[in-house]
Amino acid sequence: MTRLVILDRDGVINADSPNYIKSVDEWKALPGSLEAIGRLTRAGYTVVVASNQSGLGRGLFDADSLAAIHRKMRSEIKAAGGDLAGIFFCPHTPEQGCACRKPRAGLFRQIAEKFALSLEGVPAIGDSKRDLEAARRVGARPILVLTGNGQETLDSGEAGVEVYKDLGAAADTLIGETLT
Repeated sequence: MTRLVILDRDGVINADSPNYIKSVDEWKALPGSLEAIGRLTRAGYTVVVASNQSGLGRGLFDADSLAAIHRKMRSEIKAAGGDLAGIFFCPHTPEQGCACRKPRAGLFRQIAEKFALSLEGVPAIGDSKRDLEAARRVGARPILVLTGNGQETLDSGEAGVEVYKDLGAAADTLIGETLT
């Protein structure tokens, strides 16, 4: 049985920016996030990323730059003992109205199809309302971290979700659940 966990990227794994993460130099892991992915991997979780990347559609960076950012992320995760089984991203702007941009569930449906499983109850960790809404739409388990936009999301009245200070704390809870 596959134990899957879905992570948002910006604000969960790496520092977010209102100006977008446009280059390898701008991508900086949040403290403890790489190690958390390492712990999840060692505990038997299949870890994937689902991320809106509208900077691509806005022309702020190109596909090669995004690929380079993802290579750096994978490399740093690997160095921390972790692995990503996939990176799913939406390149569209909000105005394009695509099905894959969170809060719509298209990225999550792509993940379900790739791994041939239901996302019912699958932990989906994010820092924004759109991450949580996408998780709810497929029956996943929405988890909010207070990094990135997380505190703002919580302060906006987001209710009915688990809340953790960061990815490390969320990972520790998930790993603890597998041990009981």
